[in-house]
This record gives sequence, structure tokens and C-alpha cells, in this order.
Amino acid sequence: MTQEAHVTQGPLTTEAGAPVADNQNSETAGVGGPVLVQDQLLLEKLAHFNRERIPERVVHARGAGAYGTFTVTADVTKYTRAAFLSEVGKETETFLRFSTVAGNLGAADAVRDPRGFSLKFYTEEGNYDLVGNNTPIFFIRDAIKFPDFIHTQKRDPYTGSQEADNVWDFWGLSPESTHQVTWLFGDRGIPASYRHMDGFGSHTFQWSNEAGEVFWVKYHFKTDQGIKNLTAADAEVLAGKDPDSHQRDLRESIERGEFPSWTVQVQIMPAADAAKYRFNPFDLTKVWPHADYPPIEIGKLELNRNPENVFAEVEQAIFSPAHFVPGIGPSPDKMLQGRLFAYGDAHRYRVGINADHLPVNRPHATEARTNSRDGFLYDGRHKGAKNYEPNSFGGPFQTDRALWASTPVSGGTGNHETPTHAEDDDFVQAGNLYRLMSEDEKARLIENLAGNIAGVSRDDIAERAIDNFRRADGDFGKRLEAAVQALRG
Repeated sequence: MTQEAHVTQGPLTTEAGAPVADNQNSETAGVGGPVLVQDQLLLEKLAHFNRERIPERVVHARGAGAYGTFTVTADVTKYTRAAFLSEVGKETETFLRFSTVAGNLGAADAVRDPRGFSLKFYTEEGNYDLVGNNTPIFFIRDAIKFPDFIHTQKRDPYTGSQEADNVWDFWGLSPESTHQVTWLFGDRGIPASYRHMDGFGSHTFQWSNEAGEVFWVKYHFKTDQGIKNLTAADAEVLAGKDPDSHQRDLRESIERGEFPSWTVQVQIMPAADAAKYRFNPFDLTKVWPHADYPPIEIGKLELNRNPENVFAEVEQAIFSPAHFVPGIGPSPDKMLQGRLFAYGDAHRYRVGINADHLPVNRPHATEARTNSRDGFLYDGRHKGAKNYEPNSFGGPFQTDRALWASTPVSGGTGNHETPTHAEDDDFVQAGNLYRLMSEDEKARLIENLAGNIAGVSRDDIAERAIDNFRRADGDFGKRLEAAVQALRG
């Protein structure tokens, strides 16, 4: 949806619309005298300038985005009743924000870090947000560990720097991270650009059809530009020369008319399969092997329009995995369950309670009808309408039809570990990933890991980290141990 431009012709005005006589000189008491407090233009400009920033995201602060179109290419109505997926050829406007995870707002793009892949579908049934990464897995499987994990990736409260001790101490004590760390330090750990990487919903989600049948799904976005990555050495040079490399590449490619695109696929698991599947299908540290559930192409995503203002449309864009539409819902994935709360809460704190009213966040293909009123930046859109439900004044009403199907549960409440299945452990898929690599890929993986682990100050932390990779694959651990010892002397 193109935003209407503000009027740019005519006299400069104050925020209240009064014409500005002099925008070059502040008002003083005589020539060379002190500035007067009655110069309201000066005070207005300085006060606004001091407030031009909002708190940056704690994670995914550094990002870029673009608008685009999602087009359905296959009939999936037997799996979901979502309206935007209802017929082949149907198009839905989208907004996609890419980001790094650990870096601050001013950090470089070309760094070894997962990339956020947050996609907003402006559907006729409301906005659907798919908040994923460029990896199909993650470091942990339970949201209660997320603040601790991110604390290890950010600046240490004492030193003010990211510390290898913190990073590897946590990963070594959290063996479920072994799979993702193997992925991160491999060849795909530093994408060459946002256009040249895949995206994933990462979590498992629920689809349900008109008949009420339930399926578990995983989303894959396969880049049509081809996978391109940077070596650690090339990334170090690029990050210093052009910290905005990924953001610049995305913007300029769209300006040239070279619209990046992704082929959208899903893996689909009938709900009845979940209980007996060899891996826990809701464990974010695991993938579903394609041999078990082959990806099915369902659509095409194209980015074709740049934001007109990065702050308004990228920095203030909000995404929440809790933004579902009929026919799509959550799964028992414990990381996803935590994110259903955390993302919305972050946006209410960071952007404000009415963040959903901003042009980039509000529904574009339908209208939001709520009883929420007031708060910062409330625009009075409801006018004199009643703010409660039910009411007899023609107000909005409930549909009596849930967006998604219920999930059976059993047992008592408590702090339960994530359920394990027949082949579940924290190392098997990391080992499988290592064994899939060519000899050159293995050598680069070992070099990248060893260079990082060698910076750890304590031998016990380094050895515990190495042992996790040894448990994934004996050769992996042996080669890594030798490489670290060589670097540590």
C-alpha cells in the first residue's frame, strides 16, 4: 500500500502549522545577546530531535526490509482454510524484514550470526506474521532459556564487550545448541546478502482445513537467486568497508528492478503422526528430514518495493508469531509458546500500545475492529462507537469459530522437560549435518569453530564445548580439539 506523501510545496511551518519566518537564526535579546525561551521554533526542533529514536530491539535490532507479493502456486485447501491460500494465482501483499540477531542498531551486516526472516502477510482476514530465521533450527528449545542465551551473545555487563567465555560456557552447558552451532559456523553462517539466503518459519505450526482436520507444517523459503556466502576473511573486510552491505544490496537491487524472490515450500505432517514420529516434531533444535516429509511447493514470494522511510517502515515495523488467521495456529513448541507473549510485549514497550495503528503494521486488506481505546498516539479512529462487547449498538461481535483447532493435553501441571521421542538426543542431527559436508566444508567449519573457541580463557569451558561436537561425531571432535590446541599453544 503506497503511503500518501505529505504536501511539500509552500511555506515551511511549525508542527502546529504556523508559517516559519526564519529557520536559520534563533531569536536573541539583541544582536549577540542570549537566546530567548519565547523562540518556540527552536525549542520545538530541539525537543523533537531529542526524541527521534525509540528503544532499539534487544535482538534483531539491525535490519532492512521491503514490500512484496506472495502468489499461491498450488492448491492447499485440503490442508488449511486460510483465505489467502484459498486458490492458485491468488496474490497477497507482504512486508519482509531481514535482520541480524546479536548486533546493535549500528552494527555491521556481514557478520557470523543467524538472520531474522520476518514476513507479514496483509490478508483479507487480518495480518498473518511468520517470524522466522534463515536457519531451520535454533540454539534452544524452551523460551525460559532465551534471556540467558541472549545475555551471552550481547555485551558483558562488566567488560562492555561480547565475551567468548560467556558464549561457549552457555553453549557447552546447553548441548541442545550443538546442531545450530554446527550450522552457524559452517559455510552458510555469513550470507553474502539477504537475497542470497533461504528463510524458514523454523517452528512447527498448525494448519486446519474446513473439515476441521489438523496438520503440522514447517515453512521453507528457497532463494531463487541461489545461495551465496562469505568466508570469515571476506566478511571481516566487507564489514569494515561497508557496514551497510546487506541493506544497500537489497535496496539497490529493487531500485534496479531486479526483484528478489523465493520459492515457498511446506513440509506437512498429519496430526496423528506426531506422537509416534522418531523425533519430537515440536523441538526447535531438530529438523524433519526431507525423506520423511518432502517439501511441497505452494507459492512464490517476490520483493518489489522499497520503504520510503526506514524508521517509519522498518524500525517501527512489528511482527508477532501470535498474529494468526483462520486455518493457521500454534503448536506445542515451547519456544514458540514463549514467543507468542514476548514479541507482542516487546512491541508494546518499544513502539507503543498503538503500534498496530501505524501504516506498516495495520491491516491493508481488511479493517481492524477492536474495543481498545486511548493510550499514546491514539488517533480517535473509533469516534463515538461503544467500547465493549456484546452491545446492542451495532458494534463488532465474536464469530464463535476458533482460528485454529484445539490440541489434546494430558497430565499434571509442572516444570516438564520437552518430551523425547525414539531417536531424540542433542547430537544426532548435528552429526548428520557434519557428515553431509564435503571435506573442504568440514575444514572451514573446524577453522571457524577453533578460531572462536581458542579465545576462551578457561580450559574447562573450551573442553566442554569441544566435547559436545565429539559426541556428535568422533572425527568432528578429534579434528576440532587438535585445531584448538594448535591455536592455544
